[in-house]
Amino acid sequence: MRAASSPVPAMLAAPSAAAVAKPLPAPRSSTALHATAASATSSSRRDVLAGTGLGAALLLALSPCVGAARAAADEEYVSETKEVIGKVRSTISMEKTDPKVADAVTELREMSNSWVAKYRREKGLLGRQSFRDMYSALNAVSGHYISFGPTAPIPNKRRVRILEEMDSVEKSLQRGR
Repeated sequence: MRAASSPVPAMLAAPSAAAVAKPLPAPRSSTALHATAASATSSSRRDVLAGTGLGAALLLALSPCVGAARAAADEEYVSETKEVIGKVRSTISMEKTDPKVADAVTELREMSNSWVAKYRREKGLLGRQSFRDMYSALNAVSGHYISFGPTAPIPNKRRVRILEEMDSVEKSLQRGR
């Protein structure tokens, strides 16, 4: 303890060892432990079956909600992907001399970045053919404009490949892939 003349109040000083020490609880016998564990884990068949039946009923009751949510997410994915496809096609078909090409490329990059950020983390979409083709095409377009600038025309060979991937994405979306 600190001296009485110390500027630190007595409440803030460290407590004494006698005030901190607490007695330990009495040890339990092994038979008491087994009896407690047996009573906690013993359940009748009726209890187990009732719990299982309730869980199954909840699963069946909630499964249409999950399916509806998944269908809404699929519709959103399809519509947003089609929107990005339209933007890619319109942007890469613009002439180099068009004064709006830089703005269109900026819009395309923002749209493609948001599409990738939104759907890249969706585990259910990673295996889809439409997602893989779309991701590849967006990567090619973005990589070109990052490397050569927004007004540089896309070479014909790359443009053909990107347009083929866009066609493949649209076919995959129609087939639900």
